[in-house]
Amino acid sequence: MAMHFIFSDEVVLLFDFWSIHSPTGMALSVLVILLLAVLYESIKVGKARLLYQALMNLSIPTSQQLIEETDQDSSSSDSLPVSRSPLRWFLCHFGQSLLHVAQVVVGYFMMLAVMSYNTWIFFGVVLGSGVGYYLAYPLLNMT
Repeated sequence: MAMHFIFSDEVVLLFDFWSIHSPTGMALSVLVILLLAVLYESIKVGKARLLYQALMNLSIPTSQQLIEETDQDSSSSDSLPVSRSPLRWFLCHFGQSLLHVAQVVVGYFMMLAVMSYNTWIFFGVVLGSGVGYYLAYPLLNMT
């Protein structure tokens, strides 16, 4: 295996069954790697949006809101209000953890693909990252 970048249409990517032996196979593989890089950028944006939504939904109530809620609940029943914030926090954190695992897996797949030292695959990762950033980050509009 070469330890420098080469322009070739023959390479084995990630798994033994992903063996490329033709220019058409290389073009399809570069497209798959490009889409993988777009997915990576989309996952990053998804994590950021989920974090933002979690922070907005789990904002700490002011003391005046707590007094009003306690007064309303105590007039209707004798029990204290039950907060669902810990459950929401857990679900948001669990979702973020799953997205993080997906991001790590996709990131390592892209790194291993680049480590094939095939220049076309490298260009696919770089172009896919650029396209993914261009497409995904406007979706992050949190204003």
